[in-house]
Amino acid sequence: MNPEEIKKLSFSELLNELLLDLEAKSYAPLTLINYRRTLKKIELFMIEHFIDAYTPEIGMRWYGVYLVENKLGIARQKAIRTAIRRLNDFYSSMKYWLYRKHEINLLPSDFESMLVMYAASCAEAGNKDITIESKKRSIRSFLGKCIACGCSDIKSLNAPFITRACLAIKNQDVLAVAKAFLKFLSIKEVTISDFSTLVPRHKRPINLPTTYSEEEILRFEAAINRTSDIGKRDYAMLLLATRLGMRSGDIAKLSLNELDFEHEKIQFIQQKNGEMLHLHMLPEIRTALTDYISNIRPRAESETVFLRHKAPHHRITTSVIRFATSKYFGLAGICTSGKKHGPHTFRSSLASSMVNDNVPYEALRSLLGHSDPDSIKHYAKLNIEKLRECAIEVPEPVGSFKAFLNAGEQP
Repeated sequence: MNPEEIKKLSFSELLNELLLDLEAKSYAPLTLINYRRTLKKIELFMIEHFIDAYTPEIGMRWYGVYLVENKLGIARQKAIRTAIRRLNDFYSSMKYWLYRKHEINLLPSDFESMLVMYAASCAEAGNKDITIESKKRSIRSFLGKCIACGCSDIKSLNAPFITRACLAIKNQDVLAVAKAFLKFLSIKEVTISDFSTLVPRHKRPINLPTTYSEEEILRFEAAINRTSDIGKRDYAMLLLATRLGMRSGDIAKLSLNELDFEHEKIQFIQQKNGEMLHLHMLPEIRTALTDYISNIRPRAESETVFLRHKAPHHRITTSVIRFATSKYFGLAGICTSGKKHGPHTFRSSLASSMVNDNVPYEALRSLLGHSDPDSIKHYAKLNIEKLRECAIEVPEPVGSFKAFLNAGEQP
């Protein structure tokens, strides 16, 4: 059915076509019933107000009235908005999105053009796409402040605009990116001076990686309910983090053809550095993956290992892994107060355990998939026993310091 035909449908026909489309995407019968029950209220609204043809504006208008007339919880409001969004997207023949992506507020063209040039230079320097996108968000935030202060075009950037923007931005990471961008503008002779010197320097504090003990990790794993379908998926998914130290992004995108059950290997290209990583499939991981894939994993066209339990059965996102990690930390009764408790903590916990067991740093680097030999030095801070071996005896006090310790006696 083409877009024009869809717009000519009556509301009842439009709703039926939407539900058939969602059913084809493996939506559960109960979910479809809830969608029909919710969206039918729009049809009653149209009849009461003598509205013949549906448009997306009608759906949002009904929602506004319904919200005033009914006391709804946050979850119910979200469910209604989602149902209306599905209907409006189908009406407008828009591509199906499981989640609505955040819209990017583009800057005026000359600002955007320079941002594109800077992104290209970052790519040439070896920055990954995800890093470049993060930098672009930070720069848009910074330049947006400059524009709000009255800067009309990129060549009009001056000290007052930049100073005010710096004062308005509290995120030090944004300022660090803005500093590099302003340096780039100076090199390209876009600005009259090097205004990067106006951006305050931010020295990140040196923090020890967050770790949890082996006993806590075992309690975490034991808290997962392996009798439920979601529990079996979560157990297989999180074992890759706790036992192998895999990053959440690599777990989320892991595909079936990257699992070699015959040779008990897991091999994939890392999302962070683009390098191939080969891992040994531990017996407990093999068992958990086999159980999930054979008995629980939804039958879907996707080759991704871990899928959403509810329809549509798309691959999971890293937010699913973060949510599950936080959930099971709580169920295990592990104190996370003042500590990071995301899936990345399993990497530092694994590293801590290995370095304290005298595992060579090169072996640890290979397991965690670091491409830079120096990056593993980060975990040397965790090797408390080795650090104690480097400690020297405190020397005996002499001279005036000895006299001071002896109740202020003069030497």
